[in-house]
Amino acid sequence: MKRSTQFTLKLRTAFKDLTEVLAQKWKNNFYLYLAALFSVLVVFDSLVVHYTANLRQATFDTLVRHRLIVPQADPDIVIVDINEASLAAMGQEYGRWPWPRQVLGEFLEKLEEQQPKAVVFDILFSDPDVYNPDSDAYFDAAVAATTNTFFPMLRLDSASDALSEIRPEMIPGVTPLGEHALPDAKVAVILPPFASIMQGGRLGLHNIDPDPDGVVRKYAVYRDDYGWKIPSLPLRTIQALGLPEPPAREVLLNWRGKPFTYRYVTFSDVYFDMLSRDKKRPADEFTGKIVLIGSTAPSLFDIKPTPLAKLYPGVEILATAIDNFKHGDYLRFPEGRLVYFLITMAILWATAWGFYRNVGREKIDRLFGASQLILLAITYASINLTTTYINLTGPVTIGLAYFTIARLYAYVTGKALEMSAVRLSQRGQGEQRALLMLIDLPESIAILGEKTKEQIRKQLAQAGIQGKSIERLVGEQKGIWSLYENYLVVTWLAPDEAAQARVREDADTVTAALRKLLREYDASSDNETRWVIREGSIPGGAAAGAHWRALLAETMLEWERRRSS
Repeated sequence: MKRSTQFTLKLRTAFKDLTEVLAQKWKNNFYLYLAALFSVLVVFDSLVVHYTANLRQATFDTLVRHRLIVPQADPDIVIVDINEASLAAMGQEYGRWPWPRQVLGEFLEKLEEQQPKAVVFDILFSDPDVYNPDSDAYFDAAVAATTNTFFPMLRLDSASDALSEIRPEMIPGVTPLGEHALPDAKVAVILPPFASIMQGGRLGLHNIDPDPDGVVRKYAVYRDDYGWKIPSLPLRTIQALGLPEPPAREVLLNWRGKPFTYRYVTFSDVYFDMLSRDKKRPADEFTGKIVLIGSTAPSLFDIKPTPLAKLYPGVEILATAIDNFKHGDYLRFPEGRLVYFLITMAILWATAWGFYRNVGREKIDRLFGASQLILLAITYASINLTTTYINLTGPVTIGLAYFTIARLYAYVTGKALEMSAVRLSQRGQGEQRALLMLIDLPESIAILGEKTKEQIRKQLAQAGIQGKSIERLVGEQKGIWSLYENYLVVTWLAPDEAAQARVREDADTVTAALRKLLREYDASSDNETRWVIREGSIPGGAAAGAHWRALLAETMLEWERRRSS
């Protein structure tokens, strides 16, 4: 136990010595050095690491999950779901998926009788059914009879482009973006093997590209491949509906909610009801609707992670994109790299300057906290009240990291850095002249509270030109010290005669400043304010403390003599 106590004592002593060394070496310049280091890190992050950009993605996920105002899913978008129940029900007659395409042809024919606004297949038709050509022919004919059906194509990795025989101009709906479109370019893409689909030209990419962390947040409006504009399936759909298309190449999805927010109907239920003589479903169930045909069955693997769920149906991501494009309420996300950089720099250096100038712990905490809350409020409000997502969490995080380190440094070096005549004499060598002033604040000021007395102390510390320290006798201990709770103690050190003259002049400046301050706070305080000044010699080193205590005692005795006379 004794060894443990000794070790703890040595550790504390070593820590104290270290903070003393740091304080004497760096002083308040540490805050500027730290801000410069953070500035370099911010530039490095902006150009290379992109840590704050990734942080913005995580913040976006959190805000989306917890926002107060969530846009409603379009009631005119209906998802016909090939779910596990449909696979089981249809499997008894048509076997495992994929079913004969005649099934989808029959479904499409019956669906068209209700005059939907659009029918969007989220099913990739990649190869002909060589074992059932009649079924394919039936489906092809059913599609040829429509003008409102839309089909996906799949863009393969660009590394396979050299092996492809498909040129962009061969794909219906693909247009050049300008004069720089390469006429001989080739793209690796899987197209439907049906003539009716290719002739109809209502094709679009249904690729869903996640961010580097694997989470889907954005949706590509179109791809720019070799100067050719290859539209997405949602874009092709709204183009055909005569709606304006997003001007951006990709958008941040404005999610409508957790999975199954849109209206879902089970494929097998609808299909068997359509073929039944005794129909139980409304005859206009899909009239005027945008109908998506896709799957949420886990066995078909069309599930992606999103900010709202790790398992989010791909067909509902498609529905969300169509909904966003239709209403134009997709989220804009200005990169604003320069703006973010400037905000970060402003927070860093404003905080650093506050610490460097020692404007006061409470003021720094208050201003820094207010700035962080404002930035976070802007971020949260943008995703709730607007369609422009302004994410300022990067500057907030960097500012908080700087503030934490700076506050820790201020805490561990506070005593070593504080302006104290006593501490200076203990560090110095040789005898110096000292002056101690004891000020009795009037009761009319004292009752105004601790904040007022602290303001007076700080303003007095700025009066004059000679270095000094001003302390308040708080009187927190009960007993004799409570008799001095309204007192200020001002101390100076003067190593030579010139400094001694400046100290005496500075003492007159402090008393004049005190009269002015007390008039500002209480006009009747002049007659109630009293002070006494005492001079003495203080040796350097360890003996300084005893002499300061003696000087304080002499000053108090002098005070009592004048008070009683």
